[in-house]
Amino acid sequence: MAKRKSARAPLSGAEWAVMNVVWEDGPMAARDIYARLEGERPWGYATVKTLIRRVVAKGWLEYDQVGNSFLYRAAVPRAKAVRRAVREFTNRVLDGAMASFVAYYADDVGLTSEDLDQLEEIIRQHRKGEGD
Repeated sequence: MAKRKSARAPLSGAEWAVMNVVWEDGPMAARDIYARLEGERPWGYATVKTLIRRVVAKGWLEYDQVGNSFLYRAAVPRAKAVRRAVREFTNRVLDGAMASFVAYYADDVGLTSEDLDQLEEIIRQHRKGEGD
């Protein structure tokens, strides 16, 4: 039987901000997420709670009830979420042309010698059949 693809809706930019906090710090309460975002974003507590509810509804966050509080944790590892976002962007904007994605990135941001070495290693692994 084929493995079913995730039906999770994509994350908005604001939802990525919430997820990044949880990925960085692990399970935490809504107040803790708010406290981490307070200095970075001009959002009130109610806005952060709304974002958390949306991310839970989309299946990116899960939670455990501990007494009267909820601890939110990532339902999807960061690497998997990033991989999916890059794939969706590349398919939507560049018709799936990953080489074009790398080329645009290299032109806009620039690649260091270390970046190029890492890309070469990734290419070598994929040619040998060792890549993801």
